[in-house]
Amino acid sequence: MTHSAERSRARRGVAEPHGGRRFAGALRLVGLAAAAALVAACGAPPAKDGAAVDADAASAKSAAGFGGLAKLVEAAKKEGRLNVIALPPDWANYGEIIKAFEAEYGIEVESAQPDASSQDEINAAKQLKGNDRAPDVFDLGLNVALANKDLFAPYQVETWADIPAELKEPDGRYYGDYGGFMSIGYDAAKVPAPKSVKDLLKPEYQGKVALNGDPTQAGAAFSGVVMAALGNGGSADDIAPGVEFFKQLKAAGNFLPVDPSPATIESGQTPVVIDWDYTNAAQTAKLAGKADWKVVVPQGAQVGAYYNQAVNKDAPHPAAARLWQEFLFSDKGQNLYLQGLSRPVRLDALTRSGKVDAAAAAKLPETGGEPVFLTQEQADKAKKALSETWARAVG
Repeated sequence: MTHSAERSRARRGVAEPHGGRRFAGALRLVGLAAAAALVAACGAPPAKDGAAVDADAASAKSAAGFGGLAKLVEAAKKEGRLNVIALPPDWANYGEIIKAFEAEYGIEVESAQPDASSQDEINAAKQLKGNDRAPDVFDLGLNVALANKDLFAPYQVETWADIPAELKEPDGRYYGDYGGFMSIGYDAAKVPAPKSVKDLLKPEYQGKVALNGDPTQAGAAFSGVVMAALGNGGSADDIAPGVEFFKQLKAAGNFLPVDPSPATIESGQTPVVIDWDYTNAAQTAKLAGKADWKVVVPQGAQVGAYYNQAVNKDAPHPAAARLWQEFLFSDKGQNLYLQGLSRPVRLDALTRSGKVDAAAAAKLPETGGEPVFLTQEQADKAKKALSETWARAVG
């Protein structure tokens, strides 16, 4: 994906649980702060074309609040614009999703700071509150979503019943949209196929194993340590074996302290990458003819996580924000996620109804065994343990 390694590690950052995407550069934060200051000095501009935000649209908790989906579409088209943030075009197929939304409804999508983190999304919403450039919607890691519930407008999509109860806030303030499992991506021409996490300690992997970010800051890396813990006798409640594994990996000379990206993978600099399966799997097609990139979700070490959608309660385009949710959770939107090799939250429902994109589903990396999804309590405990031990053990 064209997301930077920065986005990959921050967005999967620990500050998020999707991890913590960070801005590609501090100057972007300065730019947002300057914009916020300008708004404060000059007064917040109204919504597009001078129209005030529709109070009824801003309080609608479902399409029924508009009088049905057709009326919601009508209201969103009248607004004519949607502001999204932190959505790299190659991440979970968001580039195609945005194009499809624009084509279907004729609504312009303004995509800001694609390499930003979940926390950066929240910061932007606060700094640009009242400005028509503020984010209308969020795509967040669970930790950030939990910490900012008061910023979200309750909204339940028409397919609400298909979303598992454990993956949605009861009032609809946030809910899982897509997810995946931690995996090992590898160049089959350069290393043997790893069957377990422990295999990465073998001499054949010397100087070749990269972790996507710093696990004390990035969600992908954080989950990579959890995966290593599960593969070495640990658990969601005890990640110490994961830290010990990376200590051994470094001591063996196998750990490669390079942030992986599509460029490092294509160049051969990072022949083995620990990252989300949809991020790794996306490289397989891109590298066809250049590298034999394969992906494995290690048996007995299946760590999963979902990202979450939310509507900004101060969205400058409240109808478009809600229509975006309806689109993402429709059969079409969910299959578009699937075509990006992420696992849509309604995958089981789509499969049961026969509406799943079977060809896309067949391309997902195989999984087996009981998946592990950390609770908030487990995640907090693991983060604390990492902050106390990672630097000393691995550096």
